[in-house]
Amino acid sequence: MLILHTSDWHLGRSFHGTGLLQAQREVLGQMAATVRERGVDLVLVSGDVYDRALPAADAVEILDRALAELVSAGAVVVLTSGNHDSAIRLGFGGHLMGASGVHFRTRMDQVTAPVVLDDPDGGLVAVYGVPYLEPRHAGQVWEVDPNHTAVTAEAVRRIHEDADTRFGSQDQEAAVIAMAHLFAAGGAGSDSERDIGADLPQGEAPEEQAPEEQEWQADCPSEELLVGTLGQVPVSVFEGIDYVALGHLHGRQRMAETVRYSGSPLPYSFSEANHTKGGLLVRTAGGSVTGVETVDWSAGRKLAVLRGRIEDLMDDPDHAWAEDRWCQITVTDPVRPPQAYRRLKERFDGLLNFVLDPDVGAAARKSTYAARLAAATSDLEVCTGFVEHVRQRPASASETALLTTALAESRNELEDEGSAA
Repeated sequence: MLILHTSDWHLGRSFHGTGLLQAQREVLGQMAATVRERGVDLVLVSGDVYDRALPAADAVEILDRALAELVSAGAVVVLTSGNHDSAIRLGFGGHLMGASGVHFRTRMDQVTAPVVLDDPDGGLVAVYGVPYLEPRHAGQVWEVDPNHTAVTAEAVRRIHEDADTRFGSQDQEAAVIAMAHLFAAGGAGSDSERDIGADLPQGEAPEEQAPEEQEWQADCPSEELLVGTLGQVPVSVFEGIDYVALGHLHGRQRMAETVRYSGSPLPYSFSEANHTKGGLLVRTAGGSVTGVETVDWSAGRKLAVLRGRIEDLMDDPDHAWAEDRWCQITVTDPVRPPQAYRRLKERFDGLLNFVLDPDVGAAARKSTYAARLAAATSDLEVCTGFVEHVRQRPASASETALLTTALAESRNELEDEGSAA
């Protein structure tokens, strides 16, 4: 059997105020083409199907069409809810859709309700869908500690127990596949993921090593692994599962040989500019997993991240590759160049995120606005200091002259009011 592992579709998401509906339609079309061309039997979507708990009508329409295309292409589809989804809304109609080959797993009591399929190469494939588990609620219901590690470990324990009972006495071997939406310990995050638990600055995977080539090993302590206050689940919690299809992190990466993130099908932040987007193809035979390979998709405008002085950004032909991409551009001139955004937009019409990060000395960086105010010796210096603070460049001679005139007129008005009183 050939299984396509995907996650984090985030239907309805925008990118720095720019809609992505057309790009999402395109990439889901490429996904359906992969199903047809490669003969995929089963498609997994491990959470964050939508970007919001209350998805827009257009996003719902895209999902409806995508599911119809995947089933028409010959695949059974299993979807779980992520931390962005409303479990109840996503799972609506699930009982009816299961008859058509689209299976939703959005409730805790469905953890031990696998989708079981006959493997054309012998044996069975049992897919256990674990929806996003909110620790306080899941911990109370299952009577375990209210943290991500404990509730995930309990879900896995229940899966093992059910699989042993369900398949232990059968002649056919069963490959047990688990889907989960969580932050696995050691994973490389990006800026577009909503943190599970608390805010956490998350770094990119090392550039010299592609995310899908990374392998992370993690011990399994008795307590919750925390970075800040963000709960991370040790990979060893999944020991004994034939394959774990993870969602939540948007970079495709291998946590262990049989525990992987497919990553999102589209980039959703500039920190993902160097990601290769797509999914994972998992092959099973005779009740076991026999191999995993990548499949790549490309939809919408690509991303570019540029940094430098404005004259170099405007004139250097080496930047031509970024002219037709969505761009994040950081200008490092010590003094903010006049009309910097407008000028950059003329060359890079896909400029979405303009950042000013002056390349100045340590002493200048330490000079705060409050310190400049304290050092001001006149009203004019207070005003010009404010202009420089807001605009990141000093007031021009003409602007200084206007401020001088305005201050003088204000003083005259105050003096006239005093005389009249």
